[in-house]
Amino acid sequence: MTSVLEKTVNVMIVEDYKLTRMGLKSSLEEFDGISVTGEAEDAEKGLLVAERLKPDVILMDLGLPGMNGIEATSRIKQTNPNIKIIILTSHERDEEVLAALGSGANAYCLKDIEPYALANVIREVAKGACWLDPVIAKVALKLFPKPDNIRISSHNQLQDGRGQLTERELEVLRLLVKGKSNTEIAKDLIVSVHTAKAHVCSILQKLCVDDRVQAAVKAVRENII
Repeated sequence: MTSVLEKTVNVMIVEDYKLTRMGLKSSLEEFDGISVTGEAEDAEKGLLVAERLKPDVILMDLGLPGMNGIEATSRIKQTNPNIKIIILTSHERDEEVLAALGSGANAYCLKDIEPYALANVIREVAKGACWLDPVIAKVALKLFPKPDNIRISSHNQLQDGRGQLTERELEVLRLLVKGKSNTEIAKDLIVSVHTAKAHVCSILQKLCVDDRVQAAVKAVRENII
């Protein structure tokens, strides 16, 4: 049950297939704390609805008619940076992954994600977290090979002064790459959510990245884990 102190997350769906929109809305509204307050069948309408409703989170399809989801995400972020955007895609093409990673979205999910998992991603993203599907992380490894001039020592001491990751932080980083939220990390490691969040913040600082997505990509790209 949602705490009375926890704000309901208002979600908007941008998806061209009506049945998919209906399915997403029906599935998500079964979960406490999530309300689907708007929808659009294309990016142009999505921009207008997003500007009017200013939802907390937008589920954005990539393969939209006309303007695609990447461009729509970039434009929404330019005018409403506080709106969180979750990219939903059924494809793993390299060019789509590369574009998605640079669009400013807060999360990247494949459409085969389980409803409960998507609900968890929505809640975490609404709180400011980022999320990267493990499959996307694997594709990122192909797109961003480890640079020749970067060497990670046996003690995982980063060579350019970004700090040393502890064994516990390495455990947390592995879970980040798997797409785990702070709550899931806390459960897996049997620690409090506050402790898990503190480890994540420390990792971001030591890796000199801004969010969990960048941390996951960097971990895979530079073979840190």
